[in-house]
Amino acid sequence: AGAVEFIICHAEVSIAFVEEKKIAEVTPEQKAEAEKQGLSIFTWEEFLQLGENKQYDLPIKKKTDICTIMYTSGTTGDPKGVLISNESIITLLAAVDCLLGRVNEELTMNDVYISYLPLAHIFDRVIEELFISHGASIGFWRGDVKLLLEDIGELKPSVFCAVPRFISHISALLSGSDIYDNLYSKFYNMRNGSKHAEASPFSDRIVFSQVKERLGGNLRIILSGAAPLSSHVEEFLRVVACCHVMQGYGLTETCAGTFVSLPHELSMLGTVGPPVPNVDVRLESVPEMGYDALASTPRGEICLKGTTLFSGYFKREDLTKEVMIDGWFHTGDIGEWQPNGSMKVIDRKKNIFKLSQGEYVAVENLENVYGCVSDIESIWVYGNSFESYLVAVVNPNKQALERWAADNGVSGDFETICTDPKAKEYILGELTRTSKEKQLKGFEFIKAVHLDHVPFDMDRDLLTPTFKKKRPQLLKYY
Repeated sequence: AGAVEFIICHAEVSIAFVEEKKIAEVTPEQKAEAEKQGLSIFTWEEFLQLGENKQYDLPIKKKTDICTIMYTSGTTGDPKGVLISNESIITLLAAVDCLLGRVNEELTMNDVYISYLPLAHIFDRVIEELFISHGASIGFWRGDVKLLLEDIGELKPSVFCAVPRFISHISALLSGSDIYDNLYSKFYNMRNGSKHAEASPFSDRIVFSQVKERLGGNLRIILSGAAPLSSHVEEFLRVVACCHVMQGYGLTETCAGTFVSLPHELSMLGTVGPPVPNVDVRLESVPEMGYDALASTPRGEICLKGTTLFSGYFKREDLTKEVMIDGWFHTGDIGEWQPNGSMKVIDRKKNIFKLSQGEYVAVENLENVYGCVSDIESIWVYGNSFESYLVAVVNPNKQALERWAADNGVSGDFETICTDPKAKEYILGELTRTSKEKQLKGFEFIKAVHLDHVPFDMDRDLLTPTFKKKRPQLLKYY
């Protein structure tokens, strides 16, 4: 609500459309009071009548005209108004069209898309524009996470764009012992070059067809963006959903899509794929974090150039100058080029702090590493310069932890299990095992955990509308 109020004022909005459930029936007295303030209130029917028997000439539009002011989700402060031109959107749509054509997945009028991402997602808006341009259909979700899978089954979409949090939720609902029994042989065949339909026809027909039906039966592309998708979740869905699972990367400032992984390329698991057409990319060294863009494994800040870039921040030229340097947009994300030409996002430039012994910690990189633990849904890692070690708050995977509890004599509901010292010890052990496997430094090991049975959410102001962690708010809450 606070973000909406800020945006309406900041953007100098002159017309606002409001859902009926958000506002009670307007009385004549309220209309009169609004008119005293220079405002008019109309029902939808009254609004439509305003245009009756009138002719309007549409203004001539130029490519450089601003199509929309898209407000970012405001991770650390007020949302920023990102100015996006007509040309930026058209260029991006052409790039995605080109990419889909190259992998034989062109959109047609028969395609169906389910739209459910929040207001702050340029990702969703661009995909909607793409579907509209092809005359395809769009359906809208009812707004309850518990109903999302039901809505997908009803609408039967062919393309589903999602954020990792929802994909993990869906994966948990789809998992079962019969699924896992058939999972590994198909994945092994896919790793050896087999495509979906060829990898395990029997498993597809007998087992995975049930999963496909729960997802509507027509799904051919799941596209994940906005945050890193855990590799084990990506592997799982690529096998059981019988469709392409592609991970992408982009920002509001780049009009969404900048990198997208390719179908059938399992070597791109855990990456965001190569750049889409019409975009220039380079890495810039960040010496203070030890990232060298010219090393044998190039690592550095991802910088982007091209027509898909935004035209600046509305009323914030100072912020525009901070990120646009010599025509290159500095994303603040640290990337690593892979030998196959794909990009792996490994860190965030700003989320770095020093422990009491003087060691620097890149916290987002650690969260990506620990996020690979299959028994957790989400993790927030914390430390400061007054302490020598790290701690974490973990949202465990409900099914996984309940299964562990049943096997280890721990009783109670999910909330009770999360408070059990044995459960904490188990999750901490899984994190430590991952630390050793990934060869983390000693100071990067997590020494204590708190298990929260309630996932990080927007209701407690712990996440932005695009599901990024609000670190100051997490610190205050926990």
